[in-house]
Formats: sequence, C-alpha cells, structure tokens
Amino acid sequence: MKKWFYLLIACIILAGLVLATTQVMESMGNDSKSQAKETKEIEKVKEPTFEEKLQQEKPIADVNTYDVTLKSEEALLIDSDSEKILFSKNAENKAYPASLTKLMTVLVGIEEIADLQTEVTVPTSIFDYLVRENASVAGFNPNEVVTAEDLLYGVMLPSGADASLSIAMHVSKTEAAFVDLMNAKAQELGMSNTHFENVEGLHDENHYTTAHDLMKLMKYAMKNEDFKKIITSQNYEVPSTNYRPNGFSFASTLFSKLDMTKVRDYTLLGGKTGYTPESGLSLVSVAEKNGKNYIMVMMNADGTNRTEQYNITDTLNLYEAIQ
Repeated sequence: MKKWFYLLIACIILAGLVLATTQVMESMGNDSKSQAKETKEIEKVKEPTFEEKLQQEKPIADVNTYDVTLKSEEALLIDSDSEKILFSKNAENKAYPASLTKLMTVLVGIEEIADLQTEVTVPTSIFDYLVRENASVAGFNPNEVVTAEDLLYGVMLPSGADASLSIAMHVSKTEAAFVDLMNAKAQELGMSNTHFENVEGLHDENHYTTAHDLMKLMKYAMKNEDFKKIITSQNYEVPSTNYRPNGFSFASTLFSKLDMTKVRDYTLLGGKTGYTPESGLSLVSVAEKNGKNYIMVMMNADGTNRTEQYNITDTLNLYEAIQ
C-alpha cells in the first residue's frame, strides 16, 4: 500500500515539474516575442543619420524673410542650429563654384589623412600648370617640406591651388583620383546637382554645383572640428621649412577684404571666397548672432577681384537683416 502511495506522490511531483517547465518555456517565448516586437517598433522610429537627412532634403523654393534685395544670383541662408531656411534665391540653379570647390578639397583631405602633422613634399610637377593657368597660390615652393595641416590652411585661407594639388597628389597620387573621392563624397552627402572636375576650382563646363548642395556640404563639414578650425581662422603661420627657417604666413581672402575695425551686431566667424569670370563673385560664410549660428552661401555676383565685392556686401547686409 505504501508502495502505491509513494508512487502516486512521485507522479504528482513529476506532473508539477512538467507543468512548471511548460509555463517557464511559454513565458520565455512570450518575452522573446515581446522583445522582438519592441525591437521592430524601435527600428520603425529609428532616427535617420545625418547623412540620410542630407540625402532626403527636398528642393528649396525662394524665401525672403527679410525683404532684402541682393546682387548675387544665387543665395541661401539657414539658422544652422535649427536648420530653418531664412533666405533663399535660386538655390537649385546650376552655378560654377570657382574656389568654393576648395571647401570639398579641404574636407576630403581632412577625412583621408589620418595625421595632419604628416610631412608632405610639395611636388615640382604642378608648377608649370599653375603658371599656365594663372591660378591663385598660397606661396609654397617646389620640393618644400611642410605638414598636411599647413597645406590645408593654404587651400582654405589664401585659396592656394599649389596647396590643393599638393594635398590631392599626397592622398591619391593624381588629381583625377582625388577628384573621384570628391565626387564620391558629394554623392554620399546627397549633392545630386554637383560634379567636380578639379580640386582648385578652375572653370570647366562640367564643374558645377548649386547653393543648396554647397549648404549640404557646409552643414556636414562644420561638424568636423578640424574643418571648423581652418575655415574660421583669419591667419596662419607656417613654421620652419627646409627652404624657410623662419617659416612664412598667409591670410584669409575673406578677412583681408573686410574692415575689421567696424562694429557689427553679429560676428563673422569665417568663410571661403571664390571667383572666375564665368562664376562671378561667390562666398560661403559662417556667423554668430544673438547666440545663434548661421551658414550663408552667396554665388554669382557681378564684378571681379578688383571691383566692389558684392559677394561680401550681400553677405554682410543679409546678416545685418537677421532679427
């Protein structure tokens, strides 16, 4: 009798264990399904990346918040903190970037060179071309040994084609190969109306962009601390080189054209000018006013390097108009 009693007890215990195990397995299965569902829901509301946002930007219509008249044919102003468009004029029109090209040259150079203190020898092979094209230069000598950082400042501030070609050949061996990197970066940033043919901005019918595309470039590039530091510098000192023990210096083409003693209700932080006869006068700039940050693109203003700089006066007037 006892034997049957113990057997019954054992069966009850075993049944309880089976039931408990089944419940645990069901619970784990439900948790797994719930977790999978939550993961899918998170994926649905996942914030797009910065590059994806740039890719998704829609064409920009004309906007004139401040009722300002400009001489520049294409223009675009945004509050870079909120990305709100404050002024737009022909922002989708095809335009020639001239030396605004060098914004991409600097960006790609920064991203491709792991250590900006890397020494670079300025190639002798570029100088016949520079003379033939009457290109603007920073003043580096053939076979001068400088750092990649020196060259990047030489690209941005004095708009040196000598520095641009030196960076290109250091990174990619040839200018054409470096231009491929520039076009790939443009595609990555959603600059769908941009194509580069060279690194220095000399005119070519197939070398073009838009104000909107340049704004995409600037919004991305200003998040890079090295780029931001370079474009907001007024001057740069190249230290001792193998040709010049005392080094040498150069200045920003933008700040050298400004009256720096004039008091303004905003701070012009930096920028890059551009000019060819085909492109007109252009300027991309960054500024701060009333605690907010702004990026502005001006393109295709009448004039030359020797006339009134309407690219700059348009820029200053529009910053002044911001409330």
